[in-house]
Amino acid sequence: MSILIAVLLAVALGLTLKKLRDYRRAIHSLGLSVVAKEPYLPEDRPAALGVEWDRLCAQTSELITENSRLNRLRTGQLVQLEATLGSLREAVLVVDESNHILLANGALQAIFPRAQNILGQRLELVLHSREFLEYVEAVRAARAEPQHEIEFVDGIHSTWIEMTGAKIPPLDGGKGSWALFVLHDITRQKKLENVRKDFVANVSHELRTPLSVIKGYIETLVDGHRDMPIADRERFLLTVQRHTERLNSLLEDLLTLSRLESIHPGLRRESTVLGALLAGMVDDYRARPAAAGHQLTFSVDPAVGELLVDPLKITQVFENLIDNALKYTPKGTQIDLRARLREHEVEACVHDNGPGIPAEDLPHIFERFYRVDKGRSREKGGTGLGLSIVKHIVQLHGGRVWVESTPGKGTSFYLSLPVRTH
Repeated sequence: MSILIAVLLAVALGLTLKKLRDYRRAIHSLGLSVVAKEPYLPEDRPAALGVEWDRLCAQTSELITENSRLNRLRTGQLVQLEATLGSLREAVLVVDESNHILLANGALQAIFPRAQNILGQRLELVLHSREFLEYVEAVRAARAEPQHEIEFVDGIHSTWIEMTGAKIPPLDGGKGSWALFVLHDITRQKKLENVRKDFVANVSHELRTPLSVIKGYIETLVDGHRDMPIADRERFLLTVQRHTERLNSLLEDLLTLSRLESIHPGLRRESTVLGALLAGMVDDYRARPAAAGHQLTFSVDPAVGELLVDPLKITQVFENLIDNALKYTPKGTQIDLRARLREHEVEACVHDNGPGIPAEDLPHIFERFYRVDKGRSREKGGTGLGLSIVKHIVQLHGGRVWVESTPGKGTSFYLSLPVRTH
């Protein structure tokens, strides 16, 4: 009897162990299906594990199928959204509730070149800006401004962005909320705005000085001209005349710059022999009192023929450069005008052997109102706009302008003009 019981127990134990192995294999197989996101089909299931097991497998397969459908839908919607937004000039960014980047169009990468392969990354690891992250949270809390400007600083470079954000429902039907941001690069506008502010401030400063002098002297003349000695009166009037002429020069230069920067700068090109132009100019300057004590020379490469330029504006370029050389170099200085042919351009140079320009001033020399020696420049009657005018005229002709100088050894202003015959 005991032997029969032992045999029955052994058989029962064997069947139980077999069923456990079948369940273990079935669970492992089901797990592989879940990981692979593929339905667990009936033919893949071990047989005779019971109705409950079949029901569990069927429900799991349904969940896998539904999840795959939702993922395809989500992927399709993101692809559609990216295709729709990809051609926009504005940058578009979509993040989920955990700030993982779901979409970023090409315009975003144009603004932030380092933002490559960022899908799936956290926003704070890509765009390093505390202010931007605060704006993201403000959008989610529905308390953000309709438009918000943020400066992104990367080393010495600064990028200004105007952005708009909005909450959107998750495209995968999940919980939480996504956020969509439209970013517009306004760096150029900011720079132009700063240039405009600086320009207005500089113009105001430049106008204030002569106007204050004129106002003061005129008030003195009005109040005391009857009792004022004739010599003092004449001195006052000459001072008023001098500052009026300076004011007129400044306004003329401002009008010239305004015309050069307009849509229609009024270039009137015609065939011009540069050698003859420079020769006439040098002869004219040699006869002027301002050139007394200076030695003016010029040399032009015979290969330099006719150029298609605006002769009046090119004359203005060289006059400004020669005037600068005469004003800011001592008597006895030699001023040379040279021109030569280099490949497809003509390179001209106005060189002097005067005191030169400090190295720290060279990068700013063509900026409006920039002066190396501010007090001395005003005494000489300079407006601070001459070299800016030179730069604009040369660039309008398709050329470029630059300066080389060594303190104590002189200064060379170079300009290049393309060789064009039509």
